[in-house]
Amino acid sequence: MNPVNYLYLSALLFTIGASGVLIRRNAIVLFMCVELMLNASNLALVTFSRMHGNLDGQIIAFFTMVVAAAEVVVGLAIIVSIFRTRHSASVDDSNLMKL
Repeated sequence: MNPVNYLYLSALLFTIGASGVLIRRNAIVLFMCVELMLNASNLALVTFSRMHGNLDGQIIAFFTMVVAAAEVVVGLAIIVSIFRTRHSASVDDSNLMKL
């Protein structure tokens, strides 16, 4: 398969994730869209790494996955905490952190 196809797929996934972040207002959906954007960037990094024949992009993609996993753990803990107190996961409420 041509590496350009992977780059097209990466651009498509990133566009879907960015539109989801801009359009949706649910915090869990926002996290999923951010993860989709991170995975799209990882796909592009791995594709460029394979095209150039080095491992730099794959190493950066690995560290990006580790940071994304930590971000999901902390983010979901915050969302669950907010949901327990407010019974809503909407990000339209700008004063969620004020108690």
